[in-house]
Amino acid sequence: MQDFLATELYTGMTLAELISLEFLASILGSILAAIFVLFAGFLIAAWVGRRIKGLSEKHVRLDDTLFDFLANLARYAIIGLSFLIVLNTFGIQTTSLVAIIGAAGLAIGLALQGTLSNVAAGVMLIFFRPIKVGDFVQINSELGTVKSINLNFTELASIGNVQIIIPNSQVWGNTINNYSGYDTRQAEWVFGVSYDADLALVEKVIRDTITSDPRFLADSEPTVKVDALNASSVDFLVRAWVPRPEFFGYWKDMNREVKIALDAAGVEIPFPQRTVHLVRED
Repeated sequence: MQDFLATELYTGMTLAELISLEFLASILGSILAAIFVLFAGFLIAAWVGRRIKGLSEKHVRLDDTLFDFLANLARYAIIGLSFLIVLNTFGIQTTSLVAIIGAAGLAIGLALQGTLSNVAAGVMLIFFRPIKVGDFVQINSELGTVKSINLNFTELASIGNVQIIIPNSQVWGNTINNYSGYDTRQAEWVFGVSYDADLALVEKVIRDTITSDPRFLADSEPTVKVDALNASSVDFLVRAWVPRPEFFGYWKDMNREVKIALDAAGVEIPFPQRTVHLVRED
């Protein structure tokens, strides 16, 4: 009987200890500390993200895409660290949790190999920047202006303003023609004239026409040379340097202007023709 009463008394003391004010205060303190850590973590993460993005806004030459990626990376890293601190506050062993997350990440990675290859290619595009927003590029057979580059895909707008979505693995793993890579470009044409034409006159007419346009870079030397003797024409290869933003307009306009100038000089631009010799056999 005495043993039973002692057991009951011991049990009562243990329950009283569990629900004591000291225990409740410690739990409440841990909860308040966790809320404070999370709140401070989110505030710091947002502040760091804004500061990193602000660097690209202060310097026009810096790529916004790269700093957006770095800002998101820093923000999520700080938030993740805050959650680990909260778990430690409640006595949870984060080492085991990190191991579980790593194993789960490996399984997810094996299941999403294609998606992760796009993400890896997106990181390479963002860091090495072979292209950037606003560039006019050709990727595989797709031609357009880069509108956005994120971790999964690159968005282009075609010349007809059609949206083109290309997975980043196909962007990074293929040849990229970046027509906006340099400040100047060289326009090229082939003009054919008849065999009866005065070649010196033709060269002068073409040279004067392409160099008189204000878009032509005056400090450069154009190329106007006989390139080929074709079946029905003498072909002139013509090259001229022009500022990149003026390239397409200048290139198209010179086709018309050279034709008008050659017509005014009396130079014939022949149609394709073939001479046939008939031999009579006796």
